[in-house]
Formats: sequence, structure tokens, C-alpha cells
Amino acid sequence: MQFDPTLYVITDSTYHTAESLLRAVDRACAGGATLIQLREKDAGGRDYLALAQRVKAVTDPYQVPLIIDDRVDVALACGAAGVHVGASDLPVAVCRRLLGPDKIVGATAKTVEAARAAYADGADYLGTGAIYPTTTHVTTKITPVSTLNEICRAVPIPVVAIGGLNADNMDVLADSPIAGVAVVSAVMKADDPCAAAAYIKEKFLAMRK
Repeated sequence: MQFDPTLYVITDSTYHTAESLLRAVDRACAGGATLIQLREKDAGGRDYLALAQRVKAVTDPYQVPLIIDDRVDVALACGAAGVHVGASDLPVAVCRRLLGPDKIVGATAKTVEAARAAYADGADYLGTGAIYPTTTHVTTKITPVSTLNEICRAVPIPVVAIGGLNADNMDVLADSPIAGVAVVSAVMKADDPCAAAAYIKEKFLAMRK
């Protein structure tokens, strides 16, 4: 599946109701998000699926692929574009086998070795970070930009930088060969997610030129 990793918006429902989360996703898509990841670390399968179906109904009209964090079963059940897995989730090779060749499989990679292994196992893109400390409830470990750049050069698939990124601190990535940036709070906590997404995307594209 073809996809554009330029602006990858990851949800965080810890400061949203279901309705406000859906509004934020809608506005993020309107502002230029190119991928949306639904991340629900604490939800059971039934609730995760119900929310995923509602989010997909928002992203589909914008033709923005929906990625499900962690749960291949939820991704399959809601017809999502793919899944993203970390080191403690299902192995990339298993996800690829379950999802088939036409779905997106993303993986977290914090080292060159992990990046090469994920690519060999069938990953379509990598998420690398955290570049900065984050305010999300996901445990993070800072990844030097030098390591990020080494990972980009080690694999032929897109690498997306993640972790505490916003329009005002992306300059550290100016010379990095990343394919995109992933943001959480910078859009999901914004008073105007549409404007926030548009500004971050504009800043990244300008920086990449």
C-alpha cells in the first residue's frame, strides 16, 4: 500500500472524550495529516475496535490511512490500513504474515540493528525516537539525532522521527534524511488541531527543501 509519512499524527485519549478525540482527528486530517495512528494502550479489544471503527469513519473521507497501534486483531477487524508495533508487541514478521502484503506494517526501531531486522522481517516504515522528552504516558528513551540519521541510512524504507516534536523544535532535524515527523501532543492537545497540523507540515516541508 502506498502511503505518505510526512505528517504522522498519533492519538492520545488521556485528555479527550471519544467525541473530542474524533473532532481532533477530523481537524488533523483537514490540516494535512498524512497518516493517523490510533493508540489506545489501556483499552480492551472490544472498546478499541469500537473506537477504531469510529476513527476510520473520520479518516476515510480524507483518504488518510489509519494505523492501529499494537493490535493486529483490531486492525483486521476494522479494516485499517495497517498496524504499528513496538519491541514488546507481536514480531514484525508475524504481523506481516497475518496482514498480508497489502497492509502497512510499521515498527519502532531505536538502533541500527533493530531497524535492519524490522526491514528484513517486512516493515514498511520505522518510527525512531524519542527525539525529545514527551508528555504522553508512553515510556520513552531519548534517541540521539545521530542515531536517527544512521538508521535512515541503514534501511531503504521511510523513517519517521517521533518524540516531543512540534513546529518550534524541529530544527534539530534540518539535516536529517527522515521521511516525516510523528506528533502527538503538538496536534492532539492543540486548541486548533487543524492549524497546528498545517503549521507543522508546512515547517517540515520547508525544512526538508
